[in-house]
Amino acid sequence: MIRTILHSTAALATLIATAALAEDSASMPKNVKLVYNQPLPNVPGKSMRGVLVQYEPGGTSPAHLHPKSAFIYATVLEGAIKSQVNDGPVTTYRAGESWSEYPGDRHSVSENASATELARLLAVFVVDTDETELVLPYDE
Repeated sequence: MIRTILHSTAALATLIATAALAEDSASMPKNVKLVYNQPLPNVPGKSMRGVLVQYEPGGTSPAHLHPKSAFIYATVLEGAIKSQVNDGPVTTYRAGESWSEYPGDRHSVSENASATELARLLAVFVVDTDETELVLPYDE
């Protein structure tokens, strides 16, 4: 009986987590998918979220911001990504290279550096748990 209750509780937790991922992903751009969402047990009110961003050849994202509570670590998984944060230089990052974005940073350029190859990156956010929008529009 206890084993059944534990299995049922685990199944319910998985279902809730899956529903939360689907809900959060629904508000993101089409090329962005939430792949990880976990409250940090040792930092009350904060969560870690992993976001997979895929750019088709020549693909771009419009200028954007992230929540003011967000610290972001991004790493290129495949291809090459051109990125500009705030007024810094436009930099091309290749597979295995990474960068960070700090709370309040604006992302002016985010695009595939290639017109012929796919590019993918993983962005890991540490953000307030109650944040529902991870990508916010920015008008330059």
